[in-house]
Amino acid sequence: MTSTSATTSVPSRTALTVLRRTAWLAGALFWSAFAVLEAMNHGWLAGALALLFLVLPDLTFLVALDEAPRMAKGQLAPRAVPYYNALHRALVPVALMALYTVAPVAWAPAFAALCGWLAHISYDRAFGYGLRTKEGFQRG
Repeated sequence: MTSTSATTSVPSRTALTVLRRTAWLAGALFWSAFAVLEAMNHGWLAGALALLFLVLPDLTFLVALDEAPRMAKGQLAPRAVPYYNALHRALVPVALMALYTVAPVAWAPAFAALCGWLAHISYDRAFGYGLRTKEGFQRG
């Protein structure tokens, strides 16, 4: 009985992983399209900020670039981990979007930037990249 439940949990876990990654990919495509729409409707500044925030979360690797040669394959320098994790938490841009909707400020380039940021996080999750441990490795 134990082997049967263990056997069925592996395919379920795999199916759940595929479903989760597919949902993240759908979100990534949505936020990418929304960022492009914002750029088309509001001009080059909105497009530039969307593109900047699409790339910005991975620029946290530069925080500890000098330590990179001493790190294991796939490891981020521990000094860069807090910055990396802060810019790769979906809750941060989602909270800022919620604030944007109720705040008296309406600046379309800021919203486009948030769309780009969420697209980046969503693509990372869709392709299996998530937050890092304090040692700099991908969390399981």
